Amino acid sequence: MNTQSNTLPGSLDGSQGSPSAVLPATRPMYWSLRREFWENRSIYIAPLAAAAVFLFGFLISTITLPHRMEATLALDPEKQREAIQHPFAIAAGLLMVTQMLVGIFYSLDALHGERRDRSILFWKSLPVSDFTTVLAKAAIPIAFLPLFTFVLTMATQLIMLLLSSVVLVASGRGLTGLWTQLSWFQMSSGLLYHLVTVHALWHAPIYGWLLLVSGWARRMAIVWAVLPPLAVGVIEKIAFNTSHFGNLLGVRLSGPEVYSFNVPGSMQMDPMIAMSYLRFLSTPGLWIGLALTGAFLAAAVQLRRYRGPI
Repeated sequence: MNTQSNTLPGSLDGSQGSPSAVLPATRPMYWSLRREFWENRSIYIAPLAAAAVFLFGFLISTITLPHRMEATLALDPEKQREAIQHPFAIAAGLLMVTQMLVGIFYSLDALHGERRDRSILFWKSLPVSDFTTVLAKAAIPIAFLPLFTFVLTMATQLIMLLLSSVVLVASGRGLTGLWTQLSWFQMSSGLLYHLVTVHALWHAPIYGWLLLVSGWARRMAIVWAVLPPLAVGVIEKIAFNTSHFGNLLGVRLSGPEVYSFNVPGSMQMDPMIAMSYLRFLSTPGLWIGLALTGAFLAAAVQLRRYRGPI
């Protein structure tokens, strides 16, 4: 095994046996990410399944779409926009919830699973550092899942739009109101901003904590992930009769208030609050959270370096 480990960098770099052969900096990260996609197919299968189930239900609902559209067009313009955008907002919300659940369960098992099945012995024999491995695992919930959810949501909403258009044209009612009231650009830009800032940056310390627990716990990682924050909140309430820690966790889970929810759940951004993006980047809570994320990941690297199989 040692002989293979020593010769692998040279073979990957195309210069077998050369002592000066060095792996390109990006190749270990690339193959580490490939490994995560290969071992954890649920990170993209679960969102795809959720989108497929929603589209199936939406397809059935198009049976009554012409009648509902006729009733919608009788409303005032503001309520028309709300009614037309509502199914698209539900699709976005469903996929975002799915993405967050997948990220939580993936993070809890990312380092724990390889220790449980003892595959860590094989992976640590390869010329990939613990830092690269942990960083690749952190990139899945923090970077890949939000971007994948955005692309999948846009594709789902586009299919919904095409299905609605076909049904309305076939019924002879035309596309009046559907395309004019949808505000596609505002919805998509708001969704992208929400996924990148909230689900990636704002939730990063949550995933960092879960990865740390995954690398430390010997069993029941989800219990160890929930128990310490719960204990801190209970002790604070008993000792000081305050709930500051619980409020901080609530804000961390819900995200900063930088949206104008003209349509419930649509993540549509009001043009008048465009400057709130800059305010979000200057929020101390954002940078404190990112600093905590770095600390959690650094601790997870150390745990993977010295923790053996379970």
